[in-house]
Amino acid sequence: MSVNLHSFVGLFSRNLSTAEHLLAKGAAHATAQGLDPESILDWRLIDDMHPMRFQLNIVCNFARQYVARVADQPVPADVDGNLDLAGYKAAFAEARAYLAAITPEQFEGRDSVPLTVTLGNSMSPTLEASQWLTGFATTNIYFHTSMVYAILRARGVAVGKLDLFSTGL
Repeated sequence: MSVNLHSFVGLFSRNLSTAEHLLAKGAAHATAQGLDPESILDWRLIDDMHPMRFQLNIVCNFARQYVARVADQPVPADVDGNLDLAGYKAAFAEARAYLAAITPEQFEGRDSVPLTVTLGNSMSPTLEASQWLTGFATTNIYFHTSMVYAILRARGVAVGKLDLFSTGL
């Protein structure tokens, strides 16, 4: 199998499904413990860290937005930061549908196109489109999915490494 920028569309789609799988396991655990399953969205790994909902937003936003930038498409708006569990399930489904509509042709000739993206309020680096997708977006998507996993593990949810491959390899 050859790897090209469109290959990351499938990678990101699988990661969205993994995040959704982890979220479902967390909700089931909360219910089994007599907790409000919605409460898991505010769980944190440590007090000064962003809650699970922030982690989920990054996974969903970056999967769509960086693909859009690299494919020279309009950048989708951020996912609402106050979604409930059903809202996240819908957001993941919408993001996967968005990615499914992206074609390999939309990435043709885009590898070395310079893109400037504003990060936060102070940085606007310019990188090649391929660097944004393969390095920046991919690293962030995996990091924030791993944080969802870590938050759940810290709260006693029975998740293991295989849950990170819930959609297959």
